[in-house]
Formats: sequence, C-alpha cells, structure tokens
Amino acid sequence: MICLIFALTAGYSQNTQLSIEGTSGKFYLIHKVVAKENWYSIGRLFNLGPRDIAGFNNMNFDKPLEVATPLNIPLTAANFDQKLIKSDGESLIPIYHLVAEREWMFKISSIYNDVPVTSLEKWNKIKRDDVKPGVVLIVGFLKVKTDLSPLAMGISSNPVTVATNSDIASKTAKPADVVTQPVNKPAVTNPPGAYTQNPVKPTVVTSTSNTIALTPVSTAGERINNYAVTHSNGGFFSVDYAGSGKSASGLAGTFKSTSGWSDGKYYALMNGIAVGMIIRVTGANGKTIYAKVLGQLPEMKESSGLLIRVSNAASAELGLGEGKFQVDVKY
Repeated sequence: MICLIFALTAGYSQNTQLSIEGTSGKFYLIHKVVAKENWYSIGRLFNLGPRDIAGFNNMNFDKPLEVATPLNIPLTAANFDQKLIKSDGESLIPIYHLVAEREWMFKISSIYNDVPVTSLEKWNKIKRDDVKPGVVLIVGFLKVKTDLSPLAMGISSNPVTVATNSDIASKTAKPADVVTQPVNKPAVTNPPGAYTQNPVKPTVVTSTSNTIALTPVSTAGERINNYAVTHSNGGFFSVDYAGSGKSASGLAGTFKSTSGWSDGKYYALMNGIAVGMIIRVTGANGKTIYAKVLGQLPEMKESSGLLIRVSNAASAELGLGEGKFQVDVKY
C-alpha cells in the first residue's frame, strides 16, 4: 500500500484546479482514471468510501477501472467544506466555479449553499463588484486526509486562515495551515494532466473582437517569451503530455495572460476537455506547444466558431500572433 501511495503521489504531485459540477445537494468533481488507480486509491484521493463513488456513478464496484474512465466524485458532508474547519491531519483544497454570463456574487452564493458573500470575497481576495464572466472563484474546499491523499502534497500556504478542531476546543486563535489552489506548477514534479499547486490570483475578463483578456489583477508587462529563447520543447508542460490518440482541428483564438512569457507555462480554454489535461497544439506553420486546460470556452459571441483559446504567450511561441488561426489539437 505504501508503494502504491508513493506511485500515485508522483502522479498527483502537481495539483490542478478542481472545478465543481452539478446542482445544490448533488455537487461533484470530475476525475479521469489514470494508470495504477483503483476504487480504493480514488477513495483515499477524495476522502470517500470507494463503494460510495461506485454507487454515485452507477458502476459495478467489483469491476476493475479502466484508464481514462471519467468518474463523478460526489461532494458530501464528509469531504466538502465551506466553513474552513478541519481536524489535525486534514488538508483543505480549494474548489472552483467559473463565472458564467449573468452571474454575480449573490447568485453564486445562492447556488453554493448560500455560502456568505463575505467568505467568497475573503477566499478569492476580490470585491463582489469585480466578479465578471470568466473569473474563477473558490466556492468551497475539498477536505482530504493529508497523509492519504496525493492531492494534499505540495500544499505550503492557503488563501485564508483555517480553524482546526483543536483550535476551536482551546478557543485559541492560531495561524493555521491554509490551502491555495493553483493554476501554476508547484515546486514538485509534473502531473499526468491533473492537479497543480500554486497560489491563484483573481482574474478579470475583458474582450475585443479577437481576444479575451484573462489577466491577473496584478499584471506584469512582459511581452518577450524569454522561456522560448532557451527552450524548444513546446513549453513547461511538455513532459506531462500523455495523449490518448484523440484529436481535433479548428480555429483558435487567444486570451491575455502573464504566464508563459518567462516560465513557458501555456494555458488553454477548450470545451469537452477535462480541466488540468495537457494538450498538444500545432499551428499551420508546424510549430507546437503544450498547454494545460483551465476550463471551457466562455459563452460569448467572440467564442463562436472557435475550437480553442490559448494564452497569448502560447500564440507568440507558435508564431501566430493574437488573431484567429488554424490549429490541430491532440489530447
């Protein structure tokens, strides 16, 4: 069992953004089975009984899991927290919601169990009036056993202060471990297209005829891809790519990002692809980059006819500018 945990830890040492799905009372995460996983290891990963996961998916618990099988992981009272209370030996990992059109802070609060708006503001370091389509918000936390779930590996800081049960019992306010969930790669090795760990900054989305701005509130003005000058492997996530043989072709657009210009971390928005998956994007000129999928394409008219959007650092590496261009995607 110890060997198995270490093997899975290597696979999940870089945690991805956990995106919430479903409706009130039936919230869940989507997890794609990777090599060496079984019902028990996935149960430990998400702090759930393995039979509960099988039952939620209407699957036979006695049947082995196949690689790349998508599973819906239920969020229950056992593993979903919105009060920031954890026991010793537990970690809280942020779970995110991608703000859609006609959504605002109070509506998002009502969707997710009437979580206080002040909590959403505190967790995301954002004011309610700054919430716009395309912004990614923490709406709760996945509670896992630190020693059993590879998702907890690499956590060094949190966006907010967490009260432990022992803190409450002693009524002593202490700084506690708090969790941050990532868009970027942690100081560990790379994942199998799932799970990264680094602080996430709130994002603000604007649009022009050809581009969407997905820029952290604190922006840096770099526009030279320094990483690409010394690396020619398609970017930071190239070693994580494990294509399943699927592909698609179509038009690509761009969004603005401060990532990628010096670290080679390219990102993408694409429908029908699991968050955290690493994809291979090749332009008509034959150049290739590897990007991590952050979420779905925003529902706005600028996305009409697009297969994918890539960060402007990625389009610069492809040598295709920030307009629309033809690409082939493998994943």
